[in-house]
Amino acid sequence: MNQIRFYRQNDPYGEFSNFSAHPVTLKGKVWPTSEHYFQAQKFAGTEHEEAVRNAKTPSMAAKLGRSRSLPLRADWESVKEDVMREALRAKFDQHPKLKTLLLSTEDAELIEHTRNDRYWADGGDGTGKNRLGILLMELRAQLTDSPTH
Repeated sequence: MNQIRFYRQNDPYGEFSNFSAHPVTLKGKVWPTSEHYFQAQKFAGTEHEEAVRNAKTPSMAAKLGRSRSLPLRADWESVKEDVMREALRAKFDQHPKLKTLLLSTEDAELIEHTRNDRYWADGGDGTGKNRLGILLMELRAQLTDSPTH
């Protein structure tokens, strides 16, 4: 199977990274990146949510989101994949060029390739869960089945 590996925003298919500079509008607000939205939802309904949304860079948003000095919502582990699906759907629906790029990958396996993450990425050696790549492939299949959605 054809594989497409992505990670850095400036590399080929870097637009698939949650750090890519594609603002999303969700919950009535504009989020600078899907990373900002995802990390902020760890603190939904608190003042920390807005602090993450206002972070100057996606790296800063991620750092805030990963900070365990802030109170993580109790249900986070059970909702994080749905939050990621919501962020990805908004990103690819709201940026038609990204949707076209995603659909152009056809049946290729999408892999977030970095040793920095064993859950959302492949862990760098292929043993990670690659959940971001899997959710992107899931979204691609949905968009292929209903291209007008």
